[in-house]
Amino acid sequence: MAIRSYKPYTPSRRTATGSTFAEVTKDRPERSLTAPRKQKAGRDSAGHISIRHRGGGAKRRYRLIDYRRERLDAVAEVVAVEYDPNRSAFIALLQYEDGEKRYILCPEGLKPGAKVVASETAEPAVGNCLPLGRIPLGTAVHNLELVPGRGAKVVRTAGSSATVMSRDGDWVTLRMPSGEERKFLARCRATVGVVGNGEIEGLKLGKAGRKRWLGIRPTVRGVAMNPVDHPMGGGEGRTSGGGPAVSPWGKLAKGGKTRKPRKASDRVILKRRK
Repeated sequence: MAIRSYKPYTPSRRTATGSTFAEVTKDRPERSLTAPRKQKAGRDSAGHISIRHRGGGAKRRYRLIDYRRERLDAVAEVVAVEYDPNRSAFIALLQYEDGEKRYILCPEGLKPGAKVVASETAEPAVGNCLPLGRIPLGTAVHNLELVPGRGAKVVRTAGSSATVMSRDGDWVTLRMPSGEERKFLARCRATVGVVGNGEIEGLKLGKAGRKRWLGIRPTVRGVAMNPVDHPMGGGEGRTSGGGPAVSPWGKLAKGGKTRKPRKASDRVILKRRK
């Protein structure tokens, strides 16, 4: 994806950038591979706000992505590359020889007309899915399974990839995008390549309204509130807060560890993330 700038006919347009969508080859999604997506506005099953600053935004349909790659040894052709409003990466539309179509995350370099396959004995080529134990060392992979057969759970965002570091019996060590080094079962499957559309990190929204289109509502600073609303609120005139950064409920907002102290996956993490 290339980044484009705009003619500055308004102040916000001067700093905004957007995508050229040069890789995208199809405008409309495959209707049979979409599902309704109800906007929850950050509320849980009880109707309480569990994620703040969510709501509104453009209406979307969810694209059903094939994270399991269950059709083993079946060769598929890449029919099109599409934009997906639900994620940062582009998606690729596959068509199998029997006519069935499925979506996968589109890695860098995968273009319409290419052939991909999910197999135990597949070549480690871009877009192919195979067990970690059969992928050469130093290869960049994405769409990683944490448990064999349950489908990909990690390394799915645009521009991300993990690197196969070493192999020891039933375990394979990978360096994750965060810098963490972690062991995976060799039977866990991954897709070869780097997730495409990595340039999205360089996008500048340019104006508040574009943030609202994404379903993100404004964030009010705690120091701008009254004491009844936030621990950092109040004060005669302008104040910088005086205390550490906290949430509206007084919980420290920065530097605190969020990982559980005793977690089953501790034994497979060899080196913590940076």
